[in-house]
Amino acid sequence: MPASNQSYWFHILAQDTPAARNLHAARLVDKAWQQGDRVGIVCDTMHQARELDDLLWNFSPDAFIPHSIVPDSATPCTDRIGILLGAPVAGDWDTLIILSSTLPAEADRFKRLALVAHNDEAILEQARGHFRQLRALGIEPRVHDQRKRD
Repeated sequence: MPASNQSYWFHILAQDTPAARNLHAARLVDKAWQQGDRVGIVCDTMHQARELDDLLWNFSPDAFIPHSIVPDSATPCTDRIGILLGAPVAGDWDTLIILSSTLPAEADRFKRLALVAHNDEAILEQARGHFRQLRALGIEPRVHDQRKRD
């Protein structure tokens, strides 16, 4: 059962592109980083990791968000932001952003967890599966569904 100071969010975007999903994730990274968090972004592929890498280096015209791509679970991340291609360890990250097809085994141990899904049926089905997994762990995530905005 998660502690009361933990928060779990699902962000369902109205847009239907992976680029919109990455941009939303970058905004969440920036916000958490500005608050002093160590942020992990879980990706499935190196291609996706590189897209996020480019986006984070160019996210703000005034500054960049220092980060690194972490190719596997055995590689330590010395930056406060890590683009992760391996399973994240709960003690390493304050905020975890899920862009991957699988939910981390320790999903209930992260201080903050955010799942971002763009409006694509396959991605939404993955998000539904993640939602069911969190519920099975006793977690009732909050949902921000931008598709319902007028």
